[in-house]
Amino acid sequence: MDYFFRTTKNSHKIKYHKSTFEKISQERRQRIMNIAIAEFATNGYNATNINVIAKKAGISIGSMYSYFASKEDLFLTIVDMSFHILETALYSIDIKEGNIFDILEKLLKTSRDYAIKYPELNQIYLDVTTQGLSKFSNKLSHKLEEITANLYLDILTSAKKNNIIDIDIDTHICSYCIDNLILMFQFSYTSDYYKERLKIFIGNNNIKDEEKIIAEIMKLLRKALTK
Repeated sequence: MDYFFRTTKNSHKIKYHKSTFEKISQERRQRIMNIAIAEFATNGYNATNINVIAKKAGISIGSMYSYFASKEDLFLTIVDMSFHILETALYSIDIKEGNIFDILEKLLKTSRDYAIKYPELNQIYLDVTTQGLSKFSNKLSHKLEEITANLYLDILTSAKKNNIIDIDIDTHICSYCIDNLILMFQFSYTSDYYKERLKIFIGNNNIKDEEKIIAEIMKLLRKALTK
């Protein structure tokens, strides 16, 4: 799969790749990113070898280090790219159109579609959340989580003002709970562990009925958020 790689002036201020990476052809950049993403998703960060990535991409290890100072910087470049893709997907939803429940349903579907379209990026995100990669926590947790945290807070605050949901609900705790729910649903379309977990909870007969699963989640959210 060809992943979107942003090199415009509007990119996130922190760039983990060197400027030389932006000077090579789009095709060459894309090939390196595709192979690196596949390696990190399949093997995990710790077991991935940057020499293997360079060899599979058909470039020298010297060239690879002229683009990225380290394996960590290559990995962070991929995570940053994933951040932009997810951010674009989530903010494509017009939170001013429809009520909170219409928006939450769209978020569920968007998260599912993101996981299906970008399973390797979703697997890398899952890897980042493990304790084994805790060294990245400070660098990445705010960047990854603030997207959804701020989005949910905006939606919940607006719904409170319009008396659509219970005004006594703590919007911060509520946004945390909603995010956990949607995140688990998203992981169920990427991780074998979470796929099996979903089967255990809802049964094999219901696993393919995605619309029913989403409808039941929405029924739960409506009852939880309204008096």
